[in-house]
Amino acid sequence: MRNGEAILCFLVKAGYKPVLSGFINAAILMTVLVIGGCGVYSFTGASISPDVKTVSIKYFPNNSILVQPTLSRRFTEALRDKFTNQTSLTLVSSNGDLMFEGEITGYSTEPVAIQGDQKAALQRLKITVNVRFTNNKNEKQNFESSFSRFADYDASSRLSDVEDGLIDQINDELTQDIFNKAVVNW
Repeated sequence: MRNGEAILCFLVKAGYKPVLSGFINAAILMTVLVIGGCGVYSFTGASISPDVKTVSIKYFPNNSILVQPTLSRRFTEALRDKFTNQTSLTLVSSNGDLMFEGEITGYSTEPVAIQGDQKAALQRLKITVNVRFTNNKNEKQNFESSFSRFADYDASSRLSDVEDGLIDQINDELTQDIFNKAVVNW
């Protein structure tokens, strides 16, 4: 049963009584059936072909000059979580219908917001990843791209005190960017 049909069945079983004109009710019903029944739209914005069933995401090694010991694992897990939580795809270890691989190419801090006394008010943590995406069902969607995101923190704070939260924030933004480029086809 399609999602739209399930919604319609629920409404009928729940005792839905049309209170609007027949035209408006028909328009609402058509909207529910079109959005819920087409099989490729989701409310996360993903537009994934129904024949795509699996995704494989290889481990992203940290090849940056400054190596943060847990970053590779945390980034890889964040990308896997993004796809398992926001799609119905099954995560497989290799040869998925959609495949991601790449490496972390940058992890750096730099001063920003220099004050009058030549001291930085803020520091910026920046992470860059290179991603190779292969869609085995539609090669036109394949890409290789670099993605960068950053987060600023108070210069009076030690990086080690704020690093975990900043990495989580940046990973969320990076994985959303990658997700959007791979499966959100607006």
